[in-house]
Amino acid sequence: MLTPERHQMILKLLQDRKTVKMKELVEATKASESTIRRDLSYLEEQKKLRRVHGGASIKSAASEEPSLQEKRTVQLAEKQAIAEYAASLVRDGDSIFLDAGSTTYEMIPLLAQKNVLVVTNGLSHLETLTSYDIETYVVGGRIKRKTRAVIGAHAVESLKHYRFDKCFLGINGVHPKEGFTTPDPEEAVVKNTALQLSGETFILADASKFHEITFAKVADIQDAVIISDAPEDLLPSFKELTEVKVVTS
Repeated sequence: MLTPERHQMILKLLQDRKTVKMKELVEATKASESTIRRDLSYLEEQKKLRRVHGGASIKSAASEEPSLQEKRTVQLAEKQAIAEYAASLVRDGDSIFLDAGSTTYEMIPLLAQKNVLVVTNGLSHLETLTSYDIETYVVGGRIKRKTRAVIGAHAVESLKHYRFDKCFLGINGVHPKEGFTTPDPEEAVVKNTALQLSGETFILADASKFHEITFAKVADIQDAVIISDAPEDLLPSFKELTEVKVVTS
């Protein structure tokens, strides 16, 4: 297979699946892993994709955000490992904020045996939280159709009535200089407000989020502890600024 044909196949797979693992690319193209690595490096330089740990992901605009359903099907094993570690930090009697996100959603079953109080802005979290009989408060505000997050000025004002022992936030971009970012400015304000009202804040971010920058800043890197499956070679610049808890899936 000629190099341009291989590049087109890689981009077509990414268009169909959003994220593709290295093993899948090797099998689809019948090329060696070293050849695929060179292909990915070239295509990343051309800004046609972004490399992530173990594969590649489609390059998206800074303001673009996938739906919650799309998020739940990507990096699932990694998100579950991150969620398991995050849930282990929750103690009986804690009041916590669970952000509207696919990784925080994976925490819910793991909280079932703990005596905790949850505040969330994730409408998709509610059915699962109540099915596990977890005491839950939901903030009021505007519903973001794509991700079913509650955002806006009313959500921010609603949040200000609470104080949290711990806060768990999903994120779209983690960058040592630009900090934690998300595509939606209104959602960024909700996340930042929850952070300000919490004794401890944890950012749940799989490796694909590192060195990414999206439209709206949430906070500086030093404002939260990061929980991630990211490989060590991605982490030195972040560990200089904050604590990073590394998990394996």
